[in-house]
Amino acid sequence: MTTQSDLLTRLAPLLKAECAAEAHSAGLDAADLEQSVWVRLLSERRAGEPAARLAAAVRAEVQAALRRARREVLYDPTAEAAPAPGRRPAPGAQGSYGADGVEQAVLAAESRRELRAAIRRLPGRCPRLISALLSGHDPTYREIAGKLGMSQGSLGPVRSRCLGCLRRMLMAEIAAP
Repeated sequence: MTTQSDLLTRLAPLLKAECAAEAHSAGLDAADLEQSVWVRLLSERRAGEPAARLAAAVRAEVQAALRRARREVLYDPTAEAAPAPGRRPAPGAQGSYGADGVEQAVLAAESRRELRAAIRRLPGRCPRLISALLSGHDPTYREIAGKLGMSQGSLGPVRSRCLGCLRRMLMAEIAAP
């Protein structure tokens, strides 16, 4: 019968190799996995071939780590609370921005105000068309055409001309100090 220290000495290289091979698949550090397996092996005293128990313990620890990783949600108190993709935070929402995020939110709001002001200065039916296209409820071309009293087929060409006019207007404002 071998002593426990002899067993540990004999199994250490095998455990190190098994952990090095399996750790990457679970996103673990090999040394951390090795330590967890030693704790598992020494805490459960089951009969059986030590090398087979060692391989089973490595697999069990890897599976346990994968289960924990699926359940864990990392928390970073310094991270900004990002709104859902394609959505802006509600006006006046508390906790929506971090320290640097407040400045970015103010700059974004100012940019939106300037864009809306430029849209209002567009000629003809362009302000109504561009405003309808930018509305928050994402209307279809059919809905916009019905609202503006235009044919659905003319929305694309008119939109293109309006955006070209807006682009030229904004470029002239940027160029002129």
